[in-house]
Amino acid sequence: MNTASRVSNVFNFAAKVYYNLSVPELVESSLARGEGILTDSGALRVTTGKYTGRSPNDKFVVDVPAVHDKIAWGSNKPYEESKFERLYQRMLAYAQNRELFVFDGFAGADSKHRLTVRFVNEFAWQNLFVRQLFVRPDNPGNMGQPDFQVICLPGFKADPQIDGTNSEVFIVLHFEKRLVLIGGTHYAGEMKKSIFTVMNYILPQKNILSMHCSANVGKQGDTALFFGLSGTGKTTLSADPARRLIGDDEHGWSDEGIFNIEGGCYAKCIKLSHATEPQIWEAIRFGAVLENVVLRPDSRTPDYDSEAITENTRAAYPVDYIPGALVPGVAGHPQTVVFLTADAFGVLPPVAKLSKEQAMYHFLSGYTSKLAGTERGVTEPEATFSACFGSPFLPLSPLVYAKLLGDKLEQHNTNVFLINTGWSGGPYGIGKRMSLPYTRAIVTAAIEGKLDNVAFELDPVFNVYVPNECPGVPTEVLKPRNTWADKEAYDKKARELAALFVKNFAKFGANVPQAIINAGPKA
Repeated sequence: MNTASRVSNVFNFAAKVYYNLSVPELVESSLARGEGILTDSGALRVTTGKYTGRSPNDKFVVDVPAVHDKIAWGSNKPYEESKFERLYQRMLAYAQNRELFVFDGFAGADSKHRLTVRFVNEFAWQNLFVRQLFVRPDNPGNMGQPDFQVICLPGFKADPQIDGTNSEVFIVLHFEKRLVLIGGTHYAGEMKKSIFTVMNYILPQKNILSMHCSANVGKQGDTALFFGLSGTGKTTLSADPARRLIGDDEHGWSDEGIFNIEGGCYAKCIKLSHATEPQIWEAIRFGAVLENVVLRPDSRTPDYDSEAITENTRAAYPVDYIPGALVPGVAGHPQTVVFLTADAFGVLPPVAKLSKEQAMYHFLSGYTSKLAGTERGVTEPEATFSACFGSPFLPLSPLVYAKLLGDKLEQHNTNVFLINTGWSGGPYGIGKRMSLPYTRAIVTAAIEGKLDNVAFELDPVFNVYVPNECPGVPTEVLKPRNTWADKEAYDKKARELAALFVKNFAKFGANVPQAIINAGPKA
């Protein structure tokens, strides 16, 4: 059975199918169905129930001969094709006599490398979400058969004994059938990340590096990339009024340059304020979707400081809601790459310049602190290593992506910086989160070349080059040991983190050149 007939089966069972509705129509449908309410700014506020973040332990890849030797099993959980077929048939039965909403769009702003995707949704608000998050076609009726399809029925819950899942939640990707099944969770981010996983499978096989990063471009055409896991500042730091936003989360790097995989932004909005993030604040208007944000009942005004529902509050909106955003999101090769990390140990320097080998080491390490609420079960920051700053979304070996990055950095002579947006003056619970104005000043200095001619010192533990000065940042902040009252406590914590780096990197073994291994921290 081909993909087209699969989805037509869903339509045949449905009571009514709504194709490619406009934003006002989707908002109206969501309100009429009781799925959300309008805030004072006109954004649609929804809640996602008990699942307010991704469910990585419930994500599977169907193991068939056509993909078996390509997938990095271990980090990707296999799923039997027979179980997939049974799960699909059970979803068909659930879809019977229900209304469905369909959006046809693109993953990839570059027309040469894009994927046509059809989303089939049970909820109108989730169809609005994907409409705003992906690239919207000028004429959706002329797209033909989609390359990939996502069927998302949150109300359908898996039975682990019948379906072979870990829980009621499932995200199952079938690369050969070009089909994704999602159920059991209302969290819309699962759709976004499932297609990112698909692009991470397809693009590298075309010699295109797929990247978990944000990107922007300056007035002179200078492009910058910001790698990092959720909560490290990709969206915040790329939304710079002095530069044009290309995208906030997912990009490809081809022989021609970079391109946004999406057509929208999915910004964390906990503690959001107009003073610190004016572009994101003003983008939350009619057509935007607010997930799990507490509203003040008397005014329907968002309380962005509240974590009563979750710390992982989100806003989804089209990239062109950001003033001056680059549409379509296509730009030249990057001059600057930034690796963002939120270090909960409080020992990494706020900025370090990396050689190619150091860059390869830290790209493969992907260190940060997993922040509360981003995934189920995470209630406070914890140290984590996520290869390529996006391990949950990588179907191929991390070495595939790392080699592509190394080749492109060398080919285009790109500068790489490691920037810590985490804690200073002590670990989480004692120190304080790095000042956002200082981080912005560091990013500006790195992108504008203001660190090119300053003196650097090699950190004896982390083996990276730390500048002695940076415009707009107090000198003592640049050396984290100086910010700790207890120097011996700093030394102990630094060695502890360095040892974690070494232990994690050992899994790459003989597959990594010795020069890259030598570029890492010294335990």
